[in-house]
Amino acid sequence: MTPPPMPPLPLASDEVRRRSELRRMKTVAVGLLLVATAVFVATAIAGDDAPGWVAYVRAAAEAGMVGGLADWFAVTALFKHPMGIPIPHTAIIQKRKDDIGAGLGSFVSDYFLTAEGISERLGEAQVSARVGAWMAEPVNAERMARQVLTVGSSVLDAVRDDEVRDVIEDAVVRRLRTTSTGPAASRVLELVVAEGRHQDVLSVILRRLGEVLEVNRETLRTRLYTESPWWVPNTVDDVVFDRLHAVATRYLFDLATDPNHQLRLSIDDQVEQLVIDLANDPATVRRADELRDELLDHPQLREWTNSIWVDLKERIKEAAADPDDATLERVSDTIARVGRRLSDDPALSAKTDAWVTTTAVSLAEQSRDQVGAYIATTVQRWDTAEAAERIELQVGRDLQFVRINGTVVGALAGVVIYSVGQLLG
Repeated sequence: MTPPPMPPLPLASDEVRRRSELRRMKTVAVGLLLVATAVFVATAIAGDDAPGWVAYVRAAAEAGMVGGLADWFAVTALFKHPMGIPIPHTAIIQKRKDDIGAGLGSFVSDYFLTAEGISERLGEAQVSARVGAWMAEPVNAERMARQVLTVGSSVLDAVRDDEVRDVIEDAVVRRLRTTSTGPAASRVLELVVAEGRHQDVLSVILRRLGEVLEVNRETLRTRLYTESPWWVPNTVDDVVFDRLHAVATRYLFDLATDPNHQLRLSIDDQVEQLVIDLANDPATVRRADELRDELLDHPQLREWTNSIWVDLKERIKEAAADPDDATLERVSDTIARVGRRLSDDPALSAKTDAWVTTTAVSLAEQSRDQVGAYIATTVQRWDTAEAAERIELQVGRDLQFVRINGTVVGALAGVVIYSVGQLLG
């Protein structure tokens, strides 16, 4: 199926200059051909009565005129029909435009998009060092920081929240489900116990419990009144409550402040045994996995995950829409720091260059056929006459020298041939 035609080709930035140079060279070539024609006519009119040297001039003019006409025909036939006459094998570019496009596409894909060529050029370019030096400049780092914030905000707008949640669940939740919880929890608890952090946490919890009892003293007293038998006087309830409340509060604060308390030592033993069971006891490991699955399946976990992403997204967008000086400075400093590392660290620079080369080669190999097809299809959509005209603008000036050389070389050849004929005659 023939692709739809393209709109008119965009003008090249130097088209005016090229058109002017092409017209000037055509004028020179035509002028030289006219001079050869005029000389030939003049010497032909002079006839046999003219001096002997005139014959040499006439031979040169005649051969130059023939050479100029032949090369004019050859150059013109590349782009159009000479004098508008549809002579066979003329207007070659217009007739073979599609074949030229296909050949150009194959040439680019076969000889430019090669692993060897790309690797060699990128190796010579030292991309990471140059990019790093550019990023290290404060002005460039600030400009790039503004672009990063702007692009980041646009990217966030294009991302759907439910898709992010699905990605998190697929990447994180699935990974958690396939990882045995027991051994991992055992290692974490072992580190906590080894550093005594669990005792600090326990002390905080015990203090908070004591404070809760103290703050809610009257609420608990009212609850005791409600639960107590009707026949027990309130004064007895008050005595019992004050006694229990004082004992419980004092006991909690004693536990919180005495690291050698028997109950705390017992808790230590239980935690140490839990570390062992999580690592070795199948029943405990299975129970840990069940608790993990219950937590991951809980609907509030998905809501919490989604709310974190939504809040983070809004904060980033707010910062990107109107970044304050501190935010812009932090991003700029980070970019400049990365740039300095790229330019100053040979190992990092080499590793980055290798990644860039590998990525570029992979992309080239994957898209080679598509690039060739794109070039061929694009050329196929060009208007034939307009395409021939644009190609002529690119190379037509140099081709006019072919016409000039044809006239000059033809004239010289004519003199030589006439002279040889005279010698042999």
